[in-house]
Amino acid sequence: MNMEKVNCHNLRILKRFFEPVLAGTKKFEIRFDDRGYKKGDFIVMHEYSDEAPHYSGRTITKRIGFITNYEQKEGFVVFSLLDLV
Repeated sequence: MNMEKVNCHNLRILKRFFEPVLAGTKKFEIRFDDRGYKKGDFIVMHEYSDEAPHYSGRTITKRIGFITNYEQKEGFVVFSLLDLV
C-alpha cells in the first residue's frame, strides 16, 4: 500500500485567473515546480491583486489530479485542478 505524504501548497493567484478557477472554467494550473507538486496534493489558492498589491482574503482549495511536465518550459509542470468532494 502506497502511504506517500500529501502536501498542502498555499499559492498566490491573480484575480484574472482566480475568477475562472472559482467559476469552474479553468481546470488546470501551470507552475514552476519548486515545491515538488504531486498527484493528490492540496492547492489553496489565495486571490491576489497586482494593481494595488494585496490579498483579497478570498481562497479556493483544489486537489491535484493529473500532473505532467510534457512540453512545458524547463522546471515547469501542468496539473489538473479537482474539486474537493
